[in-house]
Amino acid sequence: MSTYFYDPRQGHGLPHDPFKAIVAPRPIGWISTVDAEGRVNLAPYSFFGAFNGNPPIIGFASEGYKDSIRNVEATGEFVYNLATRPLAEAMNQTSAPLQYGEDEMDFAGLEATPSTLVAPPRVAATPAALECKVLQIIRLNDAEGKVLNSYMVLGQVIGVHIDPAYLKDGIFDTMAAQPISRCGYRGYYSAIGEMFEMFRPTVTTAK
Repeated sequence: MSTYFYDPRQGHGLPHDPFKAIVAPRPIGWISTVDAEGRVNLAPYSFFGAFNGNPPIIGFASEGYKDSIRNVEATGEFVYNLATRPLAEAMNQTSAPLQYGEDEMDFAGLEATPSTLVAPPRVAATPAALECKVLQIIRLNDAEGKVLNSYMVLGQVIGVHIDPAYLKDGIFDTMAAQPISRCGYRGYYSAIGEMFEMFRPTVTTAK
């Protein structure tokens, strides 16, 4: 079967780069930090994910040395706030290119609430938030060893906040929370429209 093939180093030859639409949907890392003076920053990152379960480790990456990277370097802490469909417009507002030190929570009309174990505040309206201690800040390089202006932050979750309204029989109700994800370029996002359940297969050894 023939495919449309390209080497990203040579360009894709399409109106828009398909990479971000292929690796999708991607959870949004809505990251709150503070600088050394305690000033709040809140920014969404679409290069985000969970990388370990025990202990829980999450991470986000920034193309460019942005305020979030500067702040986690200074303080070693951040908070992940679950971005949801009702909070989508506010989340988008926090991507505005404000001056360093300006408060995106305030700019987007969001109420901040204190965290328990770290200094950065949480978004009060989010259904869930994860308080994190920074484990590593990694500057990325490409296959030829060229150092990139891109930074990945890994953090261990040390505190979890869940709105009780989203706990159903002890299970976090993802469908009710309506998390949103990035789906490529040109501002495309998605919200959960369907969930289904599958269990891992079990293998028994015949005697």
